[in-house]
Amino acid sequence: MGLKKGLPGAGSHRNRGGGSRVPIVALVFLTVLSPLVFFVGRGLYANASIDREDILASSNKQVIDVIKANTDDLGPLSLDLFRKSNLSASWRLVGHEISVENNSTSTEQLRQKRREKRAADLVKQDDDVTVKLENAAIERSKSVDSAVLGKYSIWRKENENENSDSTVHLIRDQIIMAKVYLSIATMKNKVDLAQELQNRLKESQRALGDATTDSDLLHSAPERIKLLGHVLSKAREQLYDCKLVTGKLRAMLQSADEQVRSLKKQSTFLSQLAAKTIPNGIHCLSMRLTIEYYLLPLEKRKFPRTENLENPSLYHYALFSDNVLAASVVVNSTIMNAKEPEKHVFHLVTDKLNYGAMNMWFLLNPPGKASIHVENVDEFNWLNSSYCPVLRQLESAAMKEYYFKADHHTTLSAGSSNLKYRNPKYLSMLNHLRFYLPQVYPKLDKILFLDDDIVVQKDLTGLWSVNLHGKVNGAVETCGESFHRFDKYLNFSNPHIARHFDPNACGWAYGMNIFDLKVWKQKDITGIYHKWQSMNEDRVLWKLGTLPPGLITFYQLTHPLEKSWHVLGLGYNPSVDRKDIENAAVIHYNGNMKPWLELAMTKYRSYWTKYIKFNHPYIRSCHLSE
Repeated sequence: MGLKKGLPGAGSHRNRGGGSRVPIVALVFLTVLSPLVFFVGRGLYANASIDREDILASSNKQVIDVIKANTDDLGPLSLDLFRKSNLSASWRLVGHEISVENNSTSTEQLRQKRREKRAADLVKQDDDVTVKLENAAIERSKSVDSAVLGKYSIWRKENENENSDSTVHLIRDQIIMAKVYLSIATMKNKVDLAQELQNRLKESQRALGDATTDSDLLHSAPERIKLLGHVLSKAREQLYDCKLVTGKLRAMLQSADEQVRSLKKQSTFLSQLAAKTIPNGIHCLSMRLTIEYYLLPLEKRKFPRTENLENPSLYHYALFSDNVLAASVVVNSTIMNAKEPEKHVFHLVTDKLNYGAMNMWFLLNPPGKASIHVENVDEFNWLNSSYCPVLRQLESAAMKEYYFKADHHTTLSAGSSNLKYRNPKYLSMLNHLRFYLPQVYPKLDKILFLDDDIVVQKDLTGLWSVNLHGKVNGAVETCGESFHRFDKYLNFSNPHIARHFDPNACGWAYGMNIFDLKVWKQKDITGIYHKWQSMNEDRVLWKLGTLPPGLITFYQLTHPLEKSWHVLGLGYNPSVDRKDIENAAVIHYNGNMKPWLELAMTKYRSYWTKYIKFNHPYIRSCHLSE
């Protein structure tokens, strides 16, 4: 009743001030706060329930909020303007209808509405975030470079495809869908449609041929695209079934994936096979030189400056190779970049098959003022099976069976891993001679070992002054990646290996190594090698090769060199940094893609060929060209 008494008072107040302009604050005070003060003063709410107070407070707050929301940007208002506004009408309506007993909006309903509004806001916010994420993903996908996908060869520049070639892609897509619908048409006995698809499919395949770019396509290609597109549209109208088409595409994808794996396996097998062979040109060169050498009188078969061969004050190199052309590049590149060529001595060791050719080449092409000497490994009488464990193993029946038994798994079906370790170099003592340097060169204190697949680009004399800190071997470490650590090469499931070595120990590279032969003898390095090689009789510690026993033999006896001395990977890695190559003292074509093979990486081959005399009559006659 108090609330009803207050409302007429408010109305009469408005009538009395109908012609004056009162600020909105006074209006709020007169209409809302003054009745409350009146009621509180008389104590009319003393016995009111909590619910009634909450409802009234909520109602009053709602009215004030409505007034505030509608007047925030209007500034001070006159009563006339206020009467004309919706707020005035809303207030009059509220003034007449709000009562404690008949209030239709409960507190719980207001809370429910607020919760629903909040939930709707959160859902909208979540939707906005999802849309933003999707848009960002789309933008990122546009920046993905897929140019390298589908290349025949990542290292042969002539096969790279930098263009979009959309027509080729379209034909390929049409052919795929034609095969899908042809299969479905045959399954559903749509004979005429299947025949039409078959004919158009063959035409498009002929138009595509072996083309990889739009410029390679036949002139009939656009017409074939149009005709096949028409048939595909007809097939879609008659045969399209989402589940069936999806199943066919999935089956084709699986089949293509299996073919890719098979081709990769075949490619690896063939590259391993190619790496084992000697090109005809190099074989021709070796044969011609051999014939010329044995036609020479004995007195003309000797090299000058033999007195330098055992002089420990000079710079000595060890090079063990059966490849005449490769050995010539190593020697030529070293001498051409040496500051004092007359102080360099080359010790070449080859097998009896290439001994004459190696001698003849360097007799015809002496290395300037440097000294050179060629030896035959088969004439090292001390290197026999009673002294050398690996030679005894190579001569064993088990090893011969492993290599030469006809039904052993050396074919493509067995994979490339077995073939890798059946490379002839693992059967040659030239590959294992690196563990006998003090026996081969007993008068020398230090020697630089070089593989025949390297190129020297700078003067190497600084290596003789490197402080090895009492270590035997100076080498560049290769553990920039985890797969170049000890557990990559050694069998750590074997207790002998697990007990003595750290699986995370850093590997290092053979190919350019400075050896301190004095410390070698003190540490009995050859004896350590013999011990471990004997324990690996059944190849349970490591597979064939010289790097694993090298890691074992020189464990904690290797001093790391600066990486710029020796840069590796030019025989398998197409991503070697060009700056690293140009700044390197020695670059190494380790891997299967040797620079003298046809499968060599074109981008790296020029670093090797620049040291070959292509105008030499023997090289021209054997058709060895750049």
